[in-house]
Amino acid sequence: MLSTEPIESMTMKKPRAINKNHPVGLWIERGLSMIAVVNYALVLFNISYIPWRDFYFRYFRELTELYDPIMGIEPHRDTVRYIETVEALNNQVVETGLQSPEVEVILTSLRQQSIEMVDTNPFAIANQSGALETIKNRMRDRAPNPDDSSKQAFSTFWTVEYLADHGFPQEIGWFKSEIKPFMEANYFRSLSETGNFVNDFWRIDFPFVIFFLVEFLIRTRVVSSKFNTVTWLDAMLWRWYDILMFVPLPTARLLRIIPVTIRLDQTGLIKLEKLRAFASRGLVSSVSQELTEAVIIQFINQVQDQLREGNIGKAIAQSQQQRYMNINNLNEIEFISNQLIQVVVDKVIPQLDSDIEALIRYNVESVVKNSPVVERFKKVPGFENLAKELSDRLIGELSQLATEGPNSAYEAIRKAMSDRKGSQLTEQLVRDFGKVLWQEIEGEQMQQFEYLLVDLLEEIKLNYIHRVDEENFEQVLASIQERRKLEGLIVYESD
Repeated sequence: MLSTEPIESMTMKKPRAINKNHPVGLWIERGLSMIAVVNYALVLFNISYIPWRDFYFRYFRELTELYDPIMGIEPHRDTVRYIETVEALNNQVVETGLQSPEVEVILTSLRQQSIEMVDTNPFAIANQSGALETIKNRMRDRAPNPDDSSKQAFSTFWTVEYLADHGFPQEIGWFKSEIKPFMEANYFRSLSETGNFVNDFWRIDFPFVIFFLVEFLIRTRVVSSKFNTVTWLDAMLWRWYDILMFVPLPTARLLRIIPVTIRLDQTGLIKLEKLRAFASRGLVSSVSQELTEAVIIQFINQVQDQLREGNIGKAIAQSQQQRYMNINNLNEIEFISNQLIQVVVDKVIPQLDSDIEALIRYNVESVVKNSPVVERFKKVPGFENLAKELSDRLIGELSQLATEGPNSAYEAIRKAMSDRKGSQLTEQLVRDFGKVLWQEIEGEQMQQFEYLLVDLLEEIKLNYIHRVDEENFEQVLASIQERRKLEGLIVYESD
């Protein structure tokens, strides 16, 4: 049955590695994932083999016998000869006893080999010089001498007199338990023609490389044939991480953790959603503050640059020219200002008559009350009947105050508005002004203002906000560091 899904949506989808609706396909994918896990486990084992060889040698002797040839490792001839000489000594004592010429010859050989071992350090090539130091220290403690010399301790230990006095079986048993394991673990590693140590892990890895290369080609070919608009190269790019599975370079083998992890997650063998969420939170929390600071500082720097260049003052003139990118052929600032002024004059102020009248009346009364003219009229008999004359003279007095002493008039009004009642009337006027203004501009007019502000911001982006280059970003980072140093100084001084 043909799919009714639009072709456009099919071409935009990234092909999935598996189809969970088909159990057989799911188990095949899981099997391929486990092969990838085995391969990566071998890669890790190969990397850890040299540092951990002593551990493998002690507890998994058969494993080291199998893997040593891969790493070009073979027993060191000097330490092997030393161990064989000790075994020959033990066998000779069993046959002829300790007091015999044959035993003396073997002991002489052991003393000579001990001096050579201390001088030549056959443990160095295996990076096990510490093992030789351990052997020397244990031998000094076992056969002490006044000079505290390891060579003298070996020479004393491998004598008939010392072995006879301390018991040959006990001393040979001590040597086998305390010294022999270090000598057995020592090895010689061959060099290749390139001058590096031999590492033939590629012989083990090569079948996996061929397998994953073939699997990659088949998988991507199937994907490209399933989607007609997807080329084989596109499919390969979609599965780019699988390329790491068959890159034979030793330095790239550790990167196989990427495709292995993706495969395990896709097949449901592991769940990375929680880990991804925690990682995202950690990343966001670590960079959000610096990112916010960088954005704000960059914006401020842009505004400062425009002010220094005089572009802000030229904005209105440029809006009339063709080079200024105006997306709606309208000066938004001028239009919004005119609309707000019109609303305030025609609709807001008429509704605030009572508040304005109360504030003016209170200020006038305060001015009259504190006027010296009124104080003089209060002493005149019949002052209450001269209201009209008082008003006229009051107007004249106010005019005179405004003409001759504007500072005095201003001071009288300022005092009137600074007391409690004046402050209350002023706050009431401001509060009512904001309330009435909001009521008048909300609705369709507010939506119009919002659309105009959106267009204005878009024009600002097109005309004044430039892309951040590397040099500017370095300046932003320097500004952040300088600000933090200033904050530290301020906190320190405040403490």
